Amino acid sequence: MIIRMLKLAKPWYGSLVITVIALIGASLLSLVTPEAVRRLTALLGEPEKLTTSILLTYVGIMVGAYLLRGVFRFLALWQSHVGAWNFVGNLTSMCFDKLESLSMRYYSDKQTGEIMSRMINDTRQLEVLIAHSVPDMLTNIMMILGVCVMIFTINPWLALYTMIPVPFIILLSRIFITKVAPLFKINQEVLAGLNGMTQDNLAGMKEIQAFGKESAESNRMKEYCKKYIYVNVRANFYNGIYHPSVEFMTSIGTVIVMGVGGVFAMRGTMSTADIVGFFMYLSLFYAPLTALARLAEDIQVANACSGRVLELLDTESEIKEDENAETLPRGNGEVVFENVNFSYDKETTVIDGVSFTAKPGQMIALVGATGVGKTTMVSLLERFYDPTSGRILLDGHDTRHATLKSLRDNLSIVLQDVFLFNGTVYDNIAYGVDNPSEEKVYEAAKIACADEFIRAMPDGYQTMIGERGVRLSGGQKQRIAIARAVLRNTPVLILDEATSAVDNETEAEIQRAIENLTGRHTLIVIAHRLSTVMKADSIIVLKDGRIAEQGTHDELLGMNGIYAGMCGIHDTDALMKLEE
Repeated sequence: MIIRMLKLAKPWYGSLVITVIALIGASLLSLVTPEAVRRLTALLGEPEKLTTSILLTYVGIMVGAYLLRGVFRFLALWQSHVGAWNFVGNLTSMCFDKLESLSMRYYSDKQTGEIMSRMINDTRQLEVLIAHSVPDMLTNIMMILGVCVMIFTINPWLALYTMIPVPFIILLSRIFITKVAPLFKINQEVLAGLNGMTQDNLAGMKEIQAFGKESAESNRMKEYCKKYIYVNVRANFYNGIYHPSVEFMTSIGTVIVMGVGGVFAMRGTMSTADIVGFFMYLSLFYAPLTALARLAEDIQVANACSGRVLELLDTESEIKEDENAETLPRGNGEVVFENVNFSYDKETTVIDGVSFTAKPGQMIALVGATGVGKTTMVSLLERFYDPTSGRILLDGHDTRHATLKSLRDNLSIVLQDVFLFNGTVYDNIAYGVDNPSEEKVYEAAKIACADEFIRAMPDGYQTMIGERGVRLSGGQKQRIAIARAVLRNTPVLILDEATSAVDNETEAEIQRAIENLTGRHTLIVIAHRLSTVMKADSIIVLKDGRIAEQGTHDELLGMNGIYAGMCGIHDTDALMKLEE
């Protein structure tokens, strides 16, 4: 998974190469100063050989090495973060593009907060991998190799004693990686769950307060926070064992070198200058080993995050375009369902053998009890899902063989659960069209009976409506959504309970607007209020996912069946009767 992430970072390899070269340069310069100190120490033992010019030369070498090392370190830090944050930004964008391509079925069992955690939190954690872990690992390995060369040059036997702790450090790292890797994955999953719970509670705050569930939700959040605390403390417990153990091993190495080096000095087989130089190199040898131990933790976090991000990026959408998908022209709006079947799972059939034709300019109404498949049918037309069997044609073209953009450019929809973006009223109406004229926006609002209440707002069309339109009533949101759909001026206009959240007066106004659209658009209307559909060219009555009755209002009344029963009493009671 780490390798796959590094491959995705390929466009920024230039920055990473500069980073590695700069870090190698800084590491090599770090090897210069101990050697300079060792040689100067040797000259201190022979004062007659030490002159002012030699002393100044060594001082100059050390100052130059430290200064140049600082420059290299700046270059490494700068370029590593240039590459890392570009990579993170691009990866976040890739996740968003993937989410846009997935079908609605993917979202049916996912929490928004959990998806956001993968897209934002997990990708952000990978900055450490690119900016620090990989460059630091390469440079620390280079440093270890460079120090090994220098200490073996000074005294091969003492250098071998220096290596005694190394196998134990490797063994500790191996155990740590095996034990702790799964814990970091669990940590990220729990964090995603916490994000999901937080998002749900914030979105449902009105319901929490309305039902007096503040205390219950607070307790639920506390319990989840306890779980979050536990999984993090457990992972850091192992870190608490691992890092001090590595530091202890490196300290033992220093003690061994001190003891053995002291013996060599006592025997006269090693000079004071060599011992001083050896100890300076020793700090450069064990520091990278300790750093590699810390990098093991960073890489485990990156590995856990990589797995979650790649799981998202590898998700296959059920809705796929053909390799040679057809670009649909702007059509007349003929919609044909041919023996369409659909189910969300293998056990329950939602749409069962539905066939009908909506000719250009006709108004087709779908009525029936809640859960009979009305909204599912328009979702199939929009290709949010694909039929299990059968096919749907738009102007004679199978929707499964068309590009999604060209298909949806022929359709506009007003959903029952209206979603408005956090912005101005004007921006929300204009959302579906590129750079529409103000006149067209105002005209669409008038058709949707929204112009009057919009102009009555403090800032008119430039009024900020808040997240999901919280500053608007249900009826106002519905009419803005209708205006947004009308502005697109597509051949097919779908209204899913477009009048469900408006009063009788506004409903009458919207009815007149719908009548004005009839003949210019193919209208597919879902409604519980039968007054909305009485003038439809064809009314389709659904029951148990099948077409139970079909015809005009008068024809269906003459059948004296389900529809006639619905018209005979108040709508709410009629629906209850229909469900029975």
